[in-house]
Amino acid sequence: MSEPTPPLVDVRGMTKRFGALTALDDVSLRLAPGAFHAILGENGAGKSTLVKCMMGYHRPDAGHVLVDGQEHHVAGPRDAHRLGFGMVYQHFTLVPSMTVAENLVLGKDDLPAVIRWDVERESMKAFLSRMPFRVDLDRTVGALAAGEKQKIEILKQLFLGRRVLILDEPTSVLTPDEADQVLGVLGEMSRDGRVTVVLITHKFREVEAFAREVTVLRAGRRIGGGAVTDLTRADLVAMMIGAAGLPEPAPRAALAPSPAMLGLEGLTVLDDRGLTAVREVSLAVGAGEILGVAGVSGNGQRELVEALAGQRRPESGIVRVAGAAYRPTRGQIRRRGVFVLPEEPSRNACVRQMTVAENLALRSFDRPPIALAGGFLSRQQLRAQGRELIERFKIRAAGPDARLDTLSGGNVQRTVLARELSESPKVLVAQNPCAGLDVAATAEIRGRIMAARNAGAAVLLLSEDLDELMELADRIVVMFEGRLVYETARAAADPHVIGHSMASHL
Repeated sequence: MSEPTPPLVDVRGMTKRFGALTALDDVSLRLAPGAFHAILGENGAGKSTLVKCMMGYHRPDAGHVLVDGQEHHVAGPRDAHRLGFGMVYQHFTLVPSMTVAENLVLGKDDLPAVIRWDVERESMKAFLSRMPFRVDLDRTVGALAAGEKQKIEILKQLFLGRRVLILDEPTSVLTPDEADQVLGVLGEMSRDGRVTVVLITHKFREVEAFAREVTVLRAGRRIGGGAVTDLTRADLVAMMIGAAGLPEPAPRAALAPSPAMLGLEGLTVLDDRGLTAVREVSLAVGAGEILGVAGVSGNGQRELVEALAGQRRPESGIVRVAGAAYRPTRGQIRRRGVFVLPEEPSRNACVRQMTVAENLALRSFDRPPIALAGGFLSRQQLRAQGRELIERFKIRAAGPDARLDTLSGGNVQRTVLARELSESPKVLVAQNPCAGLDVAATAEIRGRIMAARNAGAAVLLLSEDLDELMELADRIVVMFEGRLVYETARAAADPHVIGHSMASHL
């Protein structure tokens, strides 16, 4: 049984407005059958808006989609599915308690009231015999590793007849080896004319290694693009953020070895279900050192950071700062100079309904000059501090009185960073500090983390982005199932060895 070939897709003059904001402005895109096309752009550039218009999640104000030369009205995802369009999201949409087979069938738009499992299983077996990925149909999805889940997300779309796959940051939860395998297989399938791939990514390496065409968006408009082989990385950066380019990376100062500023001894932490998430972790970070913690999401990183931030009580073990036992109370956090940049700061590190200035003052509102006698606050001093930090950290906000929930994700991140680095930290704990941010914001935040290290801070950097760790860390350890299972100096670090340890410790 032969597979249907992907169609020729033309997106012409796509425009989408949200009130006074033009999120997408007359953008066109052509996808030849079997293309592997990357879409690059900063946060707010219009990437997600474009593909959501293609998928029918947004109704465009202008523009249309042609499939094999015929114009189609895409009123919703079902219309997109009938045209052969499918989307694989950054976060898994599978049902963990169901089997692989059940998840594949569940995605059907015309799911019958009574499922003929004998017929469905024969259909799935015939389908899998033509696919490069091998999966066990009877495995429960919740028991699978992240790489296997991502393969199933892709297989589900192909099983449902989608021949134009839109991938939204598909490798964010994968190890480098898993990412290369998934994108490599899709690259082969696209070259064979079996599928068209649209890749939304912020990783230049993935574009250069796997995509054959690229489109760059900025401020809702198509700035440029073409064949990947005809464009340098400098060309892509210039199109994404303008002629000014990226800020220069902070230099790595040569610092003499120092005693541990942050130390963990046998730290054990439970998760929300009462299960052990962090297992007897011991580590030491010296002043002026960045210790990078690599690991696939869900291996105890969040619980470790919450324990250090005072959001979760450890089950056992000791935390030391400058050699003395440390408990993350507000007083000790202030006296010891411990600062934390948690994952998803909009949920864990700020109050979205409060103003930018109020969020910037969450560390300092109870100290002069903001704190006044009698428990009152000086709104004038609070705004003055807000204006100073907004300018220093380049926060794009209408002003200090703007509500935080009016800011973009990148500027919420900058707000938390400004608060946590407004004083000189002795210990800085950061988890995925650049997740979801554009290339310019990423370069800026990484530069500020390096500057804190150069100023003598002990930095514990937990990141799922191995490129980030290779750039910033002095040493790298791998966290797997709550334990530290591998360690290497930066100079000797091998991404493939680290990636193997992230996927399974043998």
